[in-house]
Amino acid sequence: MNRIMIKRARRIILLSLVAAIGLYFVPYIMLFYFICGAIDVGRHHKISYQLIEKYFMGNGILTWFLSPLNLLADLLAQRNKGIYRLEDLPPQHRAEIEECVNAFRRNGDLIKDRVAKTLGKSTRGMLTFKWFNAQQATELKIPEFERDYRYIKTIAVSVFNTREQTSWHFGPLRLTFRVLCNLEPVNSRDVNIEVDDKVHYWIDDPLFIFDDTFFHRSTNAVDAVRCCLFMDIVRPNHAQLAFDRALDCVSFISGSMKTLFYKNWSFIR
Repeated sequence: MNRIMIKRARRIILLSLVAAIGLYFVPYIMLFYFICGAIDVGRHHKISYQLIEKYFMGNGILTWFLSPLNLLADLLAQRNKGIYRLEDLPPQHRAEIEECVNAFRRNGDLIKDRVAKTLGKSTRGMLTFKWFNAQQATELKIPEFERDYRYIKTIAVSVFNTREQTSWHFGPLRLTFRVLCNLEPVNSRDVNIEVDDKVHYWIDDPLFIFDDTFFHRSTNAVDAVRCCLFMDIVRPNHAQLAFDRALDCVSFISGSMKTLFYKNWSFIR
């Protein structure tokens, strides 16, 4: 039996043990969580063993833990398309995204210069300007990235070094959607992002908006650095006050969680 099979067997045994203990001591809570998790996984069009394993036994455990909140957000928000075009969003959301995208492109040379000086041999880097409303200390100042936006909560630049990709993973919360914009798309289909059963190629469209609680991974399989504007924007909803208060709580704990979720990234100042 190879190492991968051994690791999977250990995870299955551990999950079975936790489920058995939970069903014995807190059966209704465990049953509730398994139902929420099953509904969450069932949203995907492409359900694989890898997806189920990672959701219940890997990097999706936090997404599973937060699934009741995410399902409640689904009830209080507009129908989730999973992948969005800019025109799918309300005008106020579009205006904020366009302002930041335009600033990103205008300052592209400054951003590339800052990345080139600090990325070094790191496989991935994150230049953060705003993290869930908390302004970050950065040497590069871009006025548009320092403004207080109504809907944009996070503004950063995600950098992949050459020949780099993430593993398949889930974002934790559906209170926000992820907005990415590639600064200079390389003329190659080996630079892309896969979400559920769809592959988005940056060369086709530099802007990509999606629900990052779907199973996804990013790939940069070329000999060039990939820079993407990286934003979290409040999900269009029917209960803005409730979403605002929930995101206030996220903002309160997000500083310590940032390095946990992005432990394989170097943070650029």
